[in-house]
Amino acid sequence: PRFIGGLLMTFTRRKLLKTGISTVAVNMLSPWQVWAKPPGSVVNDVTLLNPIWVNRQFAPRTTDEIRHALAMWSGPVSIGGGRYSMGGQIATEDSLHIDMRQFNQVIRYTPENKVIRVQAGMRWRDLQSVIDPSDLSVKIMQSYSNFTIGGSLSVNAHGRYIEAGPVINSVRSIQLVLADSSVVNASRTEHAELFYAAIGSYGALGVITEVELDLVCNVKIERQVEQISVASYPSFFKDQVLGNEKAILHNADLAPPYFEQVTCVTWCVTDKELTVTDRLVAPERSYNLDKSLIWSVATLPGGPLIRKNVIDPLRYLSERVVWRNYEASSDVASLGHIASRNSTYGLQEYFLPVKQLSQFVNKMAAILQAHSVDAINISIRHSPADTESSLSWAREEVFSFVLYYRQLVSVSDRNEVRAWTRELINASLSLGGTYYLPYQVHATREQFTRAYPNARHLFALKAQFDPYNRFRNKLWDKYYTAQR
Repeated sequence: PRFIGGLLMTFTRRKLLKTGISTVAVNMLSPWQVWAKPPGSVVNDVTLLNPIWVNRQFAPRTTDEIRHALAMWSGPVSIGGGRYSMGGQIATEDSLHIDMRQFNQVIRYTPENKVIRVQAGMRWRDLQSVIDPSDLSVKIMQSYSNFTIGGSLSVNAHGRYIEAGPVINSVRSIQLVLADSSVVNASRTEHAELFYAAIGSYGALGVITEVELDLVCNVKIERQVEQISVASYPSFFKDQVLGNEKAILHNADLAPPYFEQVTCVTWCVTDKELTVTDRLVAPERSYNLDKSLIWSVATLPGGPLIRKNVIDPLRYLSERVVWRNYEASSDVASLGHIASRNSTYGLQEYFLPVKQLSQFVNKMAAILQAHSVDAINISIRHSPADTESSLSWAREEVFSFVLYYRQLVSVSDRNEVRAWTRELINASLSLGGTYYLPYQVHATREQFTRAYPNARHLFALKAQFDPYNRFRNKLWDKYYTAQR
């Protein structure tokens, strides 16, 4: 029987591979999943670490199609966009998976008022193509443009925009389809509780179908780069960035294992001549050089030293003046090949009160070095306090630390990542900080509760508007079902 079972496993895995499912995904499926489930119904994210069998996938184009699907389906429902989350936030087993990527039309656009309303499956890059001819820009978004707008709202994303905070601060209103198939328009003045809870709730309350956004003027911006010590960064940021009325974008980079100084990159409004005349990054642009540089830093002996002494100095050597839209329209492909057969790249993010920056850098450095983490980059961002969203990750003014790292994918490797991730979460919590939820779901329930005490309010709303827990994914399978 064991021999026959092995033959069946081998045969079935080969069939799955022929359907286009990746080797990494197939190898992570249990024997029961391989035997019991039909091919072609697996959903995964960009890391390929989270293959999840869904009952069926559905790509709507209208809100009525979503309402009809919810009315006809009585089981669990999951929602996915660009699939750039990294811990199963887009699916759960046996669900109806709503793939929003074809749900991408402009509903209403009034450039004279700097307002646009779109379907939530539209990617930011497509939105930029619509608004750039009117010399308008997105007010707040993450660093890469190929995420869906609804996905960014679902995680309450943020970027490098100075004093802008999370994306909720640029949203006028949303349309939400609830578990009973009803449609609700929510804003700060209409169904405000749903507005504040749905943005940043990872699909817990319903399907965000439409989004109305504030826009801003497109401007020419000039890059300014400076290297300073970590200890002096908070005062530098306060005086040279917050105190600079021309500053638009800013981040500071740590280059592990060198944690003593940061490279500060600030983009300021300018009248200088453009060094790049393109208004937007072309969708077909090649990122081969970026990929090669990431690979060399991550895998070559002495890679971090090469970055410190060669790559970064060359990267920032020349003057650079571009359109705001150009700087905001890069593709996530610039980060390199995210997943391969034996390894994948991942992100984590931690939010710390501004006064705790140096202490957290020291704690983070010690943990990463103790576990020999293959850390590629740590980007420091800033956000004012977010007093609106229910799952706020910035309950006071914070610096955020975005960790980009490489890991292997065996069971033991994943367990090791879980161990040091929990240590980093504890380090953040001990200093009054928190952590971000779109990534691998390694936090314990106790850590989640400490980091997001207002989750109880979200859960109360979910019990009210989704009493049968229809909207699910692996994030809420872990934290919501255990606390109802």
